[in-house]
Amino acid sequence: MRSSQTFAILFWINTSRIKNNKAQIFARVTINQKRANISLKREVEVSKWDSSKSKVKGNSSEARNINNYIEQVRSGLFKAYQDLTYEDENVTAKLVKSRYLGLDVRYHSLLELFEYHNKLNEGQLSKATYSHYKTTQSYLKTFLSEKYKTTDVFLKDINYQMIIDFELFLSKHKYGSIKINTIAKHLQRFKKMFYMAMKLDWIAKNPFISYKFKTVKPDREYLTQDELNSIIEYKFTIERLQNVKDLFLFSCYTGLAYVDIRNLTSQNLAKGIDGNTWIITKRQKTGTSVKVPLLEPAENILNSYTENLRVLHSKKLLPGISNQKVNSYLKEIADCCGITKNLTFHMARHTFATTVTLSNGIPIETVSKMLGHTKLTTTQIYAKIIDKKVSEDMQILQDKYSKQKLINIDKSEIS
Repeated sequence: MRSSQTFAILFWINTSRIKNNKAQIFARVTINQKRANISLKREVEVSKWDSSKSKVKGNSSEARNINNYIEQVRSGLFKAYQDLTYEDENVTAKLVKSRYLGLDVRYHSLLELFEYHNKLNEGQLSKATYSHYKTTQSYLKTFLSEKYKTTDVFLKDINYQMIIDFELFLSKHKYGSIKINTIAKHLQRFKKMFYMAMKLDWIAKNPFISYKFKTVKPDREYLTQDELNSIIEYKFTIERLQNVKDLFLFSCYTGLAYVDIRNLTSQNLAKGIDGNTWIITKRQKTGTSVKVPLLEPAENILNSYTENLRVLHSKKLLPGISNQKVNSYLKEIADCCGITKNLTFHMARHTFATTVTLSNGIPIETVSKMLGHTKLTTTQIYAKIIDKKVSEDMQILQDKYSKQKLINIDKSEIS
């Protein structure tokens, strides 16, 4: 059932920009009190315009030509409205204007939208974020090929059902190893494409409007102080493992992500307002400025590499190893140190937030700043972890008091 709409076409002259006593003629489409104006590329003397009849006064050749053109435009706009009403019940004034001018959304495709987005954002987004968009685009191409046997699709044909089908494709296809939160990330990037399309007037409505993202709260695993000590105290005779150990510990004491550590040079070290050495850099992921005071354990790690030939040759502060190899070597380190958790490099950043800072009374606002978070809510997840730890520790104490109470009761009954 189609919803009722108020539709009107009005022709008027723009008297705010009169030149040589002439004003431009415009058509105004109004649907449900929302307007869209279209220039007719025609001018008329202000005194010859009949505003009550929306046409030029008189029967001169000029008046007849302009009035005929006005009727042609009226007819064209009305036809555009009728066609859109037949195709889609959510017709807007902008959409009628777009259809009349030949700029209708039906001429814009998903591939065109992605290409426009990539061209616009290349160099603006970080290399990693840009790569994520390219990956999402690749998955969509494969999805369209396998599900619809096509290489592209018009934006107007993308609906809620197609979004659900794409979600199912990611979870059930050969990409079945993709986790639910990663699937949500691909769909979020897909949705952002439609925000851009809406701004460009390429579509009238967003097919994601009713879609609910499915996510699970990730476990922010971190190392306890005992686990951290086990890595600190273990001496590795294999150079690659010692290097990875140092990189990991450096992150534990600075909160820097691996890619940001790899980019550190002497230019990133400076004296802070306290007179001590600080790391001053930007997160590659977000471009956010980060300033972290260099704790003694982190400074000792840097000092141990001042004469390292690999470091001197690269002009970096620490040796560079691929992220993939780092996480592989961390598995070996975990085995050597008796750590049963899935040790990844990003766990060092979580450890900095919990064990190194929040657990030692550093305010969450300060921790958020050092981590380079743009929102405090992002950091608050670590505070919840600390609260949980406090709760668990207090429960142990509570159990001790409860046992003590039972012992006292038993003694009173005996006496």
